[in-house]
Amino acid sequence: MSKYSFLLKLCRFKVTGYTPEDFQNNPELKKCVIIMAPHTSVYDFVVGLFVIRYLGLKMAMVMKKEFFVFPLKGFLTRIGCVPVDRKHALRFADFAVDLINSREEIAFIICPEGSRQYVEHWKRGFYQIAQKAGVPIGISHIDFKSRTAGVGKIFYPTGNYEQDLAEIEQYYYGMRGLHKGQFNLENR
Repeated sequence: MSKYSFLLKLCRFKVTGYTPEDFQNNPELKKCVIIMAPHTSVYDFVVGLFVIRYLGLKMAMVMKKEFFVFPLKGFLTRIGCVPVDRKHALRFADFAVDLINSREEIAFIICPEGSRQYVEHWKRGFYQIAQKAGVPIGISHIDFKSRTAGVGKIFYPTGNYEQDLAEIEQYYYGMRGLHKGQFNLENR
């Protein structure tokens, strides 16, 4: 048992979906955008980090630059977090695509809700990034109802955002974040 599967067990989560071998044996998954939802608490970051490490992925995750202060800065950088200035949100997709293109292996983690608070509609950035970088989207979950987490599906953007989003969101129907009622797809 790896230390990350042990840590997930301590958190009372079971990993479902893709295995570490699935990612190691599939060269086209060496670069991908991974969306994580539901995102209703900071605890999601901890569980998500354990899942990504368990799967053996080389993570890059953007966080607002305000988190990158002592003593967190060194830790966040070491685990693969990248500071981003939210004042430059218009150039964020290009920043992310450049980051993906600059690495041989990368799992670019993004929460499509863009907030831990309830949001009616997801942000499009994850889709634009995957499409511009020419990489698949790993659909991952942290479901507090079933106490499962993992990457359950790989999705290749077709260019039809509305149709693709409807298919992606279906994966999440009925899942629940830590804070009940804060996930827009919880009651579908």
